[in-house]
Amino acid sequence: MIWWNNEKPSMERLTRLGAKAMPAHLGMEFVDCGDDWITARMPVDERTQQPFQRLHGGASVALAETVGSMAASMCVDPTRFVAVGMEINANHIRPAYSGFVHATARPENIGRTTHVWSIRIEDEAGKLVCISRFTVAVIPIDRK
Repeated sequence: MIWWNNEKPSMERLTRLGAKAMPAHLGMEFVDCGDDWITARMPVDERTQQPFQRLHGGASVALAETVGSMAASMCVDPTRFVAVGMEINANHIRPAYSGFVHATARPENIGRTTHVWSIRIEDEAGKLVCISRFTVAVIPIDRK
């Protein structure tokens, strides 16, 4: 298991952490996790669509970075370190028009000072909407 203290994170706690920030504005909720993955969902609605009613690519990237950042944060000692994004890329594969999209983050590498995460965003039919790679810096908490 990759989680700090071998303890799976609370989905309610992760959702609450974003309650006064972008994740809440976009309707993101953490829904599930396993030994080495974590999933959040986001509605495809007026908050997350571009003017032609498709899921906005920027909303997909915001979801990917949120899931990757929270995942990385749950792998380090929170009394000593904070995980911050360094680089993200995304390939938008197919549109989503309604319902929810689900983003699942899995680590490619969890190092002492950097992590690399892959995030797959799928529609409710399980079809790939976006795939993202996210690099995280792990820094001492007094530098945040």
